[in-house]
Amino acid sequence: MTRLLAGKILAVVLLLAIGAWLFLPRVIVDAYEDLRYAIDPTPVRAFNLGEKYFNAIDPQNYDIARAEYFFNEAAKDQSLPYVNHELARIAFLKGDFDLALSRINLQISLQGTSTPNSYYIRGLIQGFRGEYEASARDYEIYLRTDPRNWAAINDYAWVLLKDRRYKEALIAVDWGLIYWPENPWLNNSRATALFELGRVEEALDAVQVASGKVANLSNMDWLTAYPGNDPLIAPEGIMAFKTAVEENMHTISVAVENARQDVR
Repeated sequence: MTRLLAGKILAVVLLLAIGAWLFLPRVIVDAYEDLRYAIDPTPVRAFNLGEKYFNAIDPQNYDIARAEYFFNEAAKDQSLPYVNHELARIAFLKGDFDLALSRINLQISLQGTSTPNSYYIRGLIQGFRGEYEASARDYEIYLRTDPRNWAAINDYAWVLLKDRRYKEALIAVDWGLIYWPENPWLNNSRATALFELGRVEEALDAVQVASGKVANLSNMDWLTAYPGNDPLIAPEGIMAFKTAVEENMHTISVAVENARQDVR
């Protein structure tokens, strides 16, 4: 057998092996990962497995329960920089905001500004707890490190709107629109801020942009806006956002029509 032929046969065997691995039932792959971890139960391996199962961009492997298990295993080594951060994200997604806040506070106490996106997560948690002022402060800390992150800008604007700081919310959204002029989330938030400020004609323009763009949202767009969420609920999330935009459009359109009639 020539070396060339042997090389081709080896390449085919490797491709078949890789293909077989890719199409193995999930339960077999998980059992293999469990066995590897049992043999080598290091915190680093546990953290990497947690990341594997907490990746919304990989629907086949997404499993928040397994991710939480492995992150808890990894947390036996508190020197790992993001382990409490990830546990906080999982607690938040499960709706346990008290636990989420406790874990992200531990993360920040240990890592400080070396993991700036932990301030983003704490801002999100505090926002859902109704602690809008504290939430806004944490978003500001994060945005100093990543000022063009449209999702963070929009979440920052959201807590400002909830806190009735409409002018500040408009300033934040307008900053984001410099870099993302057609982003439907930013335009929808801009429409809300303008509406609350009584600038209904401008609000209508903004919500029309949002409505036009939301129609073409993909699952990947939604997962980018809400990282860590179960990829299987992306279509439901997109539909909820579309409904919110259309409801905003209706409210603003009615206000504009009433304002125009008052002028007549």
